[in-house]
Amino acid sequence: MSGTLAELEAQVRRELELTAHPTLDWMPNTSGPSGAHVYDVVIAGAGQGGLILAHHLMRDRVRNILLFDKAKFGQEGVWTTYARMPTLRSPKDYTGPDLGLASLTYQAWHEAKYGIADWDALEFIPAGDWADYLLWIRAVAEVPVRNEVELTGIAAAPDDLLKVTLKTTTGEEQVYARKLVLATGQDGAGKWLAPPCIEHLRRQYWATTADPIDFAALKGKDVAVLGAGASAADNAATALDAGARTVRMFVRRERLQRVQPYRWLTFAGFLRHYCDLDDAWRWRFMSYVLGLRESIPQHTYDRVRAFPNFEIIKGGGWNAAEERDGRVGLETDAGAFDADYLISCIGMDVDFAARPELKPFAPHIKTWRDAYTPPANEQNERLGRYPYLDGNGAYQETNPGAAPYLRHIYDYTFAATMSFGASGCSINAMKIATPRLAGGITRALFQEDASRHWETLKAFDQTVFEPSELDADD
Repeated sequence: MSGTLAELEAQVRRELELTAHPTLDWMPNTSGPSGAHVYDVVIAGAGQGGLILAHHLMRDRVRNILLFDKAKFGQEGVWTTYARMPTLRSPKDYTGPDLGLASLTYQAWHEAKYGIADWDALEFIPAGDWADYLLWIRAVAEVPVRNEVELTGIAAAPDDLLKVTLKTTTGEEQVYARKLVLATGQDGAGKWLAPPCIEHLRRQYWATTADPIDFAALKGKDVAVLGAGASAADNAATALDAGARTVRMFVRRERLQRVQPYRWLTFAGFLRHYCDLDDAWRWRFMSYVLGLRESIPQHTYDRVRAFPNFEIIKGGGWNAAEERDGRVGLETDAGAFDADYLISCIGMDVDFAARPELKPFAPHIKTWRDAYTPPANEQNERLGRYPYLDGNGAYQETNPGAAPYLRHIYDYTFAATMSFGASGCSINAMKIATPRLAGGITRALFQEDASRHWETLKAFDQTVFEPSELDADD
């Protein structure tokens, strides 16, 4: 598939028309307190997960939606912020944002923009191009997004609704919703981790992988990175590119992990049916996968190893840190080191109370710890904090009846991993994860409106033929 972008956009619109069935509008009009407008679905986060979910819902004729992102236009998601890699790690032929339309695939967009020969020569998709591709989908599919709007509060409202509080550039705003989707990124149900031994240091000396980092200021500095995965290597490489004097990557394990478990699980059976397994199997699979972490891709490994001032310290967990004359003294399992700046790349932790919008009802959210007790050899306190989502992808109550509104809040962050496997934050899973979540939302909406649909069925009187005089009395 090739041609100009204008030609491709015309083809997309044509294919959207050809595949639009069923086109009947089916969502009833509802109103909130004092006649306020009620959105059928509010989606917090317009990165790739939230954006494509909104597109899917719109194609299912759920169009009374609000999609917003706290970032400015073009800065949604990770690709222009803390995804510090020149290219994606996924193979270039992974699909997902297209929702099954060939003309909406990245390959179609790339070939239209750069040519077929360029696609054939491409090894990995440039991160900047992927960000531009998502913005292109947003435009050509006409997905409405409000930028610079942040979710700050969620509360129960009359008539089984949610009241959603937003922070905007003009002040606070409150909207009502039947359903709310949290597509707020990897840390959307918690926080990025740092070893406790560095948290007492002034923040001028350290950051987590998702923090904004002034890498230019690290020129001529000694940088210490904690982590064994791709994110750690990306941060190390970015510091090296910026002219850091030395960069040491501290790996807590004695050996580097060379296996990428997400490559194994990228098959239809696992992506689609992992969530159908019983709790014992789901726990077993994901505790193993998440325990392995994400390996460093070859091109990322080559990127850091190209620098003679880069070093990997194995078995180098951090135990203590203190400020010393404008630097940081580190005590590690591999000895003592000094550094000017520390970057923690050890992942995220589910902690509902760490999110202001979730904190008021954090104790009511059912977790895997509440639902399942693994065998002694599979115990994992960290995984036990993940939410135990229902079959539609929504939160459940720890104690039934204490917070029934939780069933209207859907988790589309990395925290959905334990319940559903790879989620919409992952490119490899989007092809299956997004339709599944959209189906969970429309299932719940339809079931809740069953009596209304019954009444419209009984009132349905659209005739399809006119009788002749022989049957005039019919």
